[in-house]
Amino acid sequence: MSSPELAALHRYTILESPTGDARSLAALAEVLEADAGRAGFTTAREPHPTGDHLLWSLPARGVTGPPVLLLSHYDTVWPVGTLAGMPWSVEGDVVRGPGVYDTKAGLVALLAAAARIKDQDHPEVRVIVVADEEIGSPTAGALVRAEAGRAAAVLGLEPPHPGGDLKTGRRGSTRARIEVTGVEAHAALDPDAGANAIDELVDQLIHVRAVAARRPVLLNTGTIAGGGRTNVVAGRAHADLGLRFSDPADEEALLGELRALRPVRERAAVSARLLSHRPTWRPDHAGALLLDRIRGIAAGLGQTLDGRPADGAADTNTTGALGRPTVDGLAPRGGGAHARTEWVSADGMAERTALLTALLGPSGLAPRLR
Repeated sequence: MSSPELAALHRYTILESPTGDARSLAALAEVLEADAGRAGFTTAREPHPTGDHLLWSLPARGVTGPPVLLLSHYDTVWPVGTLAGMPWSVEGDVVRGPGVYDTKAGLVALLAAAARIKDQDHPEVRVIVVADEEIGSPTAGALVRAEAGRAAAVLGLEPPHPGGDLKTGRRGSTRARIEVTGVEAHAALDPDAGANAIDELVDQLIHVRAVAARRPVLLNTGTIAGGGRTNVVAGRAHADLGLRFSDPADEEALLGELRALRPVRERAAVSARLLSHRPTWRPDHAGALLLDRIRGIAAGLGQTLDGRPADGAADTNTTGALGRPTVDGLAPRGGGAHARTEWVSADGMAERTALLTALLGPSGLAPRLR
């Protein structure tokens, strides 16, 4: 890996960019846009109060036809200040730091590849760099759908499977919130006058977990909050659920149960709403053909690649579910996503830069997508 690429990853990593921190995201966005401009892209933004989505376009040169769309993100799961206990480091092939693997190294590889092809023949290249991917892209879904509708192929710059293999499908992923309103009362003097929202929420969670257990559904209760004082019957409570599906029928069944929730307690009120939603992306023929093309191009570089579905979700759920030819996992190999052991391979960055250059160049995907 060339030193400019390592330097770029260092610059991106020390600009910590947690989801929802608009100021921190804006600081990194300025650096990314400047680098994208030098790589030949024109840049624009879709503004949002919690962080702008970045839109980059490399006009076609000598190649006609629809664009290739690349999807990435610049938010991470790590709060500002993580660097103090999880510092940037380079030891041989191992590069560490918050967000290096998921997925700032992918942005480095993309921009390095674009700089290499900008003066060669290439198709139109469109890029969306999402600001809230780590919480399900609640504000980016419409943008991704609109761009995917005119793309010949979609390449996701999320981390690959361990070892570097690509991703050809993803579980559906939904973030849902169950909200309960109870009736407050003095917990000792007049408890029967109240309706405890926390107790109601617990009963609702037991019910939902029982429903999920009857299907191949992953359910994680990620956060729970409510009440305020031990001497007051809790008036409000809520829980956020993370749900993963491999079959759209299971997805609809469980979401239907959430919509149909009814209170156990007479004076309690219960409702459920979706915080974000990514549909199930099932492997299909279009994706298999795209994988075969990528695999052949990689072989020409001396790289051996395969692909298979993944459990995690990303914006490629949306494009794959729409039937657009989609393959994900094109960021460099590494490990420890969302963990303090997060790392990315320096050699993997060089490999992915070379692969993306070949995919987007004159002998890459474009002639095969016509």
